[in-house]
Amino acid sequence: MSVTARASRRGVLGGAAALGAFTFGFHIPGAGRAAAQTAAAPAKPEVNAWVVIRPDETVVVRIARSEMGQGTLTGLAQLVAEELECDWARVTTEYPTPGENLARNRAWGNMSTGGSRGIRESHEYVRKGGASARMMLVQAAANGWNVPPGECRVSKGVITHAPTGRTTTYGAVAEAAARLPPPADVPLKDPASWTIAGKPLPRLDTVDKTNGKQVYGMDLRLPGMLNAAILDCPVFGGTLRSFDAAAVSAMPGVKRVVPVGDTAVAVVADTWWQAKTALEKLPVVWDEGPNAGLSSAAIAETLKAGLDAPEGAVGNRAGDARAAIAGAARKVEAVYSYPFQHHATMEPMNATALWTPERCEVWTPTQNGEAALAATAEASGLPASRCDVHKIHLGGGFGRRGAVHDWVRQAVAIAKAMPGTPVKLLWSREEDMAHGRYHPVTQCKLVGGLDAEGNLTGLHMRISGQSIVAGIFPQNIRDGVDQAVFQGLYPGGAEGPIGYGIPHLLIDHAMRNPPVPPGFWRGVNLNQNAVYLECFMDELAHAAGKDPLQFRRALMRNHPKHLAVLNAVAERAGWGTPAAPGVHRGLAQIMGFGSYVAACAEVSVRDGQLTVHRIVAATDPGHAVNPQQIAAQVEGSFVYGLTAALHGECTVANGRMQELNFDTYPMMRMDEMPKVETIILPSGGFWGGVGEPTIAVAAPAVLNAVFAATGKRVRQLPLRHADLRSA
Repeated sequence: MSVTARASRRGVLGGAAALGAFTFGFHIPGAGRAAAQTAAAPAKPEVNAWVVIRPDETVVVRIARSEMGQGTLTGLAQLVAEELECDWARVTTEYPTPGENLARNRAWGNMSTGGSRGIRESHEYVRKGGASARMMLVQAAANGWNVPPGECRVSKGVITHAPTGRTTTYGAVAEAAARLPPPADVPLKDPASWTIAGKPLPRLDTVDKTNGKQVYGMDLRLPGMLNAAILDCPVFGGTLRSFDAAAVSAMPGVKRVVPVGDTAVAVVADTWWQAKTALEKLPVVWDEGPNAGLSSAAIAETLKAGLDAPEGAVGNRAGDARAAIAGAARKVEAVYSYPFQHHATMEPMNATALWTPERCEVWTPTQNGEAALAATAEASGLPASRCDVHKIHLGGGFGRRGAVHDWVRQAVAIAKAMPGTPVKLLWSREEDMAHGRYHPVTQCKLVGGLDAEGNLTGLHMRISGQSIVAGIFPQNIRDGVDQAVFQGLYPGGAEGPIGYGIPHLLIDHAMRNPPVPPGFWRGVNLNQNAVYLECFMDELAHAAGKDPLQFRRALMRNHPKHLAVLNAVAERAGWGTPAAPGVHRGLAQIMGFGSYVAACAEVSVRDGQLTVHRIVAATDPGHAVNPQQIAAQVEGSFVYGLTAALHGECTVANGRMQELNFDTYPMMRMDEMPKVETIILPSGGFWGGVGEPTIAVAAPAVLNAVFAATGKRVRQLPLRHADLRSA
């Protein structure tokens, strides 16, 4: 069965070696040179397989990062194709597996896709992969003609010897090129000369997604496959005490009832519906453990106490904020809060596993193939060298399918009970909602001091709440400090330096970790930090009697890139000029994930009902690999960010989540979506992400506009709980 499954996958990917394809690549840091040295071997000439040239001139670009709707697959392929000088119309892609990556000493490097890092942290080595392959192809053609390679030119995969006009194609010289050693020096193009990268090209995965050809994890079918449904203890920290398998064993299609770890039970059946139906009738007894009485109210009280704790872990400090505030002409204070939120991917967690005593294979949508492989090896009881994971496009990720692969462990555990039989585990929507890795819950107390002229002289931000790092990677906590908590508020760096020059500043964190598992939810800590900082900046501006744009500008003299995106949205939105009758504006800016972003929202509030009419958003990602994809990402980020701002909240009662489907955890509707205008301002010199940054400015821009419309400050999300009626 293992052989059959692997053959099936290779049929989908195109079987490059079987088709006589030749692979080109280059060495990247940490990859080792062993595989590269095989380039001289004629049998299977591979050089860290980034680029495959088939005899029919098809160019296969191997992508190590995961595609989950954000366009990374197309963007990375553009960067490779740009340096390769191939015909874009002939480009296709495929995933290498993490098992292959391990066997080749991590030839593809980091396979993680999160933190908007897909392009910004791999652009250099994938570009070198394309450039190296081009140089080898040209050298092969030059060798055949017995001419210097410097006399040859390439255009769309056709190599021309300039003095004589002779031509050949990549496909014709691929075999000879694959026998050459990779070049030691691989120069890259100046982005100003790009003809494929930097262009708004259509995505490579769109057609298959629209015609139904694309297979997602929950669609996967393997020969002889069975299906599993699972039920985990609904209380955080609870365990499985007992179940009565005999009560459902005779139900249609049921093959087996399997305990999964200490906390869950699964039913395996011919179809998933049969498994789910039997699972619903299975008598189960839980040990609800110490958290059975946990509630959102109790968690909120714990966080509230942290706001006034004597000391916190410091993330950013300048001068003496407490003294400056104490001596200020006016003090302004506010407390904000941000709830638990769920990733709510359209495709629930799923994996198909095939286990034998000799090997374990998993097919799953994952943001991190290497982490999925580690989970597979751990759950299978086999070394990683005898396991592999076949990545599938994700039906949504948003961070949930990144650091934690609990569903993969479950699938492998179930498959171990059915040796030699592939088993697909699919979580129900309710199971997915009950056992997420939730956006962390936090509160923030902000105190600012203004001088007699209304200038901000001191600011203290105390964040109280959950640490994602402590919940997932506790070994990375140093001296009680989770640096990631301060995203967007750092003194400097690419992950989010604060954009204001405040003479006296203190930003600290009182870590309070409830027993609700946290996770890297799209935009992560930048989301709540942007709400806290940008809404309070608005409060300070109004307290000082100043225009919110001018108040910010005065603090941003030494932060030109922050200021540039803020000015861009203000100008496009018409800040300072009258809006339509009843329409009011709000601003927000932040820096995170390597990019500078800002937004201006236009809203109206009539009879207490909020309408978001328009959002103007500016992004400076340094380099724009595909402007069309950036615009789509910005638009999509506002769907996600506004959904969170308007509706998103997960609450806890009796130790369990209360929102278990979209009837109680609503998504933004089409009639709620505003017009989004995207301004792309690539200033060059750095590489920023675009999948997450603009999510963070959605809520504060709208909240500031709501204040402009109503005179009411909304400091607790989601907005659906706020009373926006006129007093």
